[in-house]
Amino acid sequence: MQSIVMAALIWTQINGQTPEETSSESNSVNTLGSMTILGESGSPDQVTGSATIIGEDVLRQTGYSEINKILAEVPGVSYQSEDGYGLRPNISIRGVATERSGRITLLEDNVLIAPAPYSAPSAYYFPTPGRFSAFEVLKGPAAITQGPYTIGGALNMISTPIPTEQQGLLSAEVGEDRTVRGLLNYGDHQDGFGYLLETHQWRSDGYQDIDRSDRDTGLDKRDYLAKFLWHSTDLDNPYQELELKLQYSTEQSEQSYLGLTDQDLNQDSTRRYGLSELDQIDTRHKGFTARYRIDLPGVSLGATAYRNEFYRDWFKTEGIDLNGSDSAADFDRTSWFNIIQAVNQGQDHDGFSSVDIQAILDGTADTTDGAIQLRSNAREYYSQGIQLRAKMDANWWGLDHALEVGFRYHEDEEDRLQRNSTYTQINGELVLDDLGLLGNAGNRIQTAEALAFHIYDRIEAGRWTFTPGVRYESIEQNRIRYEIRAGLTDDPSLRTEGNLRSSRQNDTSIALPGMGVLYQVSPDLTLLAGAHKGFSAPTNAPGVEPEEAINYELGLRYARGSFKAEVIGFMSDYENLLGVCTSSSGSDCEIGDAFNGDAATVKGLEVLLKQSVSVADLSMPLMLSYTFINGEFDTDIADTEFFGDVSRGDSLPYIPRHQLAARLGLEGNRWSSYLSAKYTDEACTRASCGVFESTEPSTIVDLSAQLQLNADISLFGRIENLTENDAIIGRQPYGARAARNRTGLVGIRYQF
Repeated sequence: MQSIVMAALIWTQINGQTPEETSSESNSVNTLGSMTILGESGSPDQVTGSATIIGEDVLRQTGYSEINKILAEVPGVSYQSEDGYGLRPNISIRGVATERSGRITLLEDNVLIAPAPYSAPSAYYFPTPGRFSAFEVLKGPAAITQGPYTIGGALNMISTPIPTEQQGLLSAEVGEDRTVRGLLNYGDHQDGFGYLLETHQWRSDGYQDIDRSDRDTGLDKRDYLAKFLWHSTDLDNPYQELELKLQYSTEQSEQSYLGLTDQDLNQDSTRRYGLSELDQIDTRHKGFTARYRIDLPGVSLGATAYRNEFYRDWFKTEGIDLNGSDSAADFDRTSWFNIIQAVNQGQDHDGFSSVDIQAILDGTADTTDGAIQLRSNAREYYSQGIQLRAKMDANWWGLDHALEVGFRYHEDEEDRLQRNSTYTQINGELVLDDLGLLGNAGNRIQTAEALAFHIYDRIEAGRWTFTPGVRYESIEQNRIRYEIRAGLTDDPSLRTEGNLRSSRQNDTSIALPGMGVLYQVSPDLTLLAGAHKGFSAPTNAPGVEPEEAINYELGLRYARGSFKAEVIGFMSDYENLLGVCTSSSGSDCEIGDAFNGDAATVKGLEVLLKQSVSVADLSMPLMLSYTFINGEFDTDIADTEFFGDVSRGDSLPYIPRHQLAARLGLEGNRWSSYLSAKYTDEACTRASCGVFESTEPSTIVDLSAQLQLNADISLFGRIENLTENDAIIGRQPYGARAARNRTGLVGIRYQF
């Protein structure tokens, strides 16, 4: 980081120029439209459905670089906190399952970005939010142009666009816990050629303290991006453009699945048990995207080819066998989630009292030999495909049409080759007992191939706007499992019939129609309504049905002067709610299996209000965002490994009923300050919502300020969690966790 800052400052001194302040909105090239869902217009007000754009102005006001903070003001979005930094977020839109954001369509520059969006959609890779210039959230019928997850909606993250002239940006900040974050980019555009080079660096020692250890609990994330653009300049010929984008990132973070008992969190919310001392995740991500576009008379054609590769190895404590084991193969695992629940409830487990178990957590008691299991949770992913899109404007039968037709061929793969090892806790330290055979914690490959097609028409007839559309998905999913046992080599290349364990396949084809309607009552007031069939791709488990729901929405938009309001009611009527087992779910089930949750209903209300008041030379912008969601099971379900024992009327897990976000600003000629607050209601962590199975209500308050020194340089500062709220905001994967404690930072932004 220091070298980046020094190089940028030296360059600026040598250059000595003072260009006028610019923004991405006014200095981005034409290709930006292909990176967004909404296109060149970028106006959510004309969408026949709910749409939100978080642009550069809001990002600069709050200064947030974590996705949970960035999305806090978007109505209809829920978030389950886990690591305090949002490294692997759990995002829900309109009541879909939160876990690892696996039920929403995640995109970067309008390209699927989850590690394996069909075969393994859990977002163990999530792009670093601090490097993006804008975010789009789409819900309702408009989301059918994106897939395969259309019940909740889509989140599109828009990278820094290539500028239209020579310019660069340096942003650097330092904060508590030795946190350093920097963004540096530089680009140019002349005579039909443009480029952008960018790096984002983020490091921290972390805010938690591990018992009896001097290891940190932070992160080291490094991102690099390069874009190159050619476009035609001959006005006598059709406009064409070709863009190449290369992205590479690494992460090493000392993150753990292991949380705390309620009593331990209430005493010290920043504590981590010594049992998690060795927990660490290492990742690498490589991405390539090539886009081509040509504008012919009456039609614009585009093609995008993409490939993403992701590797991760999360070495973490998975569970305990209180009675010990002779080897990793004999380990009888109990998840830490159940162990912590036993301590919370003062119950015995496997003949051990809750007091005995607490002593193991505290490190004051030794375990039996081989009692602790740690897993090298190594996986490799790839995701690749090609998508084609045609857009045309026409007037048919006296009506204006904006027709879009899209096609995508996609394939992805997840390759697991994981190892379980056993350790013994002796005098508060972990000592290796048995390394275990490579593959004993998972030796399998799962793949998916998908064809998707959509057609979407925007028809304008006077005050009316209609957007009929249909999406079609055809998906083939496969899984092959191998076993590793004594007598067979643990060479990972040996995956033959000799150690084939099982294989399975699940195929799905589905058509998803939808319709949105706008009616312009007056220049200030617009009514909207819509209905569409939503879908979430199933897993490769045979007999598991896809998640389907009929979705409805009805609302209004009002804008007069500086006052804007949007109120939308929605309902999702699930034919089948799908539960997918992952390690982070905390459930005792086989990872990757899926469970039919039968019928469920989600009803909700989204409200967004904005107003700005000016007094003399001061301006006071105000934003209020409110979300009400009531998600319930419609049927009784016998005890399952994933959902638990479900009764009709039980709440869907991790969906708070009430959420309220507010932001109040005070802006002068060269300075500004903003106070932001987010209230989140309690939520059940399991359908049964028994004792120690819910979160606590919480309010997180942040304060930010900026000072513009001149046209090029500004200073900023921020205090997060101003009131030091330490309520329990999550219980999964394994135990209670609170928000990051009060944290301050300062920084400088230089545009050159």
